[in-house]
Amino acid sequence: MAEKRPKILKVENLSKNFGGVQALRGVSLNLRAGEILGLIGPNGAGKTTLINIVSGVVREDAGTIFFEEHLLNELSPWQRAALGLARTFQHIQIFAGLTVLENVMCGAHRLRKTGFWETFLRLPRAVAEEDECRRQALSILSELGLADKANLPAENLPYGEQKKVVIARALASRPRAILLDEPAGGLNEKETEELGEIILRLREKGLAILLVEHDLNLVMRICERVVVLNQGEVIAEGPPCEIQNDPRVLEAYLGK
Repeated sequence: MAEKRPKILKVENLSKNFGGVQALRGVSLNLRAGEILGLIGPNGAGKTTLINIVSGVVREDAGTIFFEEHLLNELSPWQRAALGLARTFQHIQIFAGLTVLENVMCGAHRLRKTGFWETFLRLPRAVAEEDECRRQALSILSELGLADKANLPAENLPYGEQKKVVIARALASRPRAILLDEPAGGLNEKETEELGEIILRLREKGLAILLVEHDLNLVMRICERVVVLNQGEVIAEGPPCEIQNDPRVLEAYLGK
């Protein structure tokens, strides 16, 4: 049961104001270890703002964020990543000029222990570390069905495969929780189905996943719980079967 798993991410009374526009109003949610939690809501509901705050890209006006026992509020994005919190962005951020494999290896930067000179001089420890990083990246690409594309320029891949590269790069940091910001955006039906299977496999490995998504079919199919935001406030939370029939949710999406 999800309720018996420890809470890995706790957001408490989070608020954010942008020039008089209240983007978030006292939002609270919990993400448990090995859980897929869906975060949905109409455009402008505050979903991406919440992810930006949790990952450290934007600072909150009020509220607290805990990752396991760590208070995140004063930590930088890279410090949060070092604790095991990874994220993807709504818009693809591929490193042009690098191969698919090199893009994924960049995600493991926080795990590197060798310094500049060891790497520059190609000392044995640096070479061994790079070899291990490459092996791990290839393993991730294999899991996502991209092993045969490892040496291709990442920017030349089709849009759907570039989305997988971004996820693979986040996974290379060996996170314990990952924030996925609209990973199905721009994907066709087959690609979205494949994405759902990938996310389910990640959950089976114990990864906690916060899924921000507009594709409600995907959310309802793979998420154990769903939190609904509207105008910066949580209006509903529960299993998908309840959320689909909640009158507050229907009103938020469809109007009265």
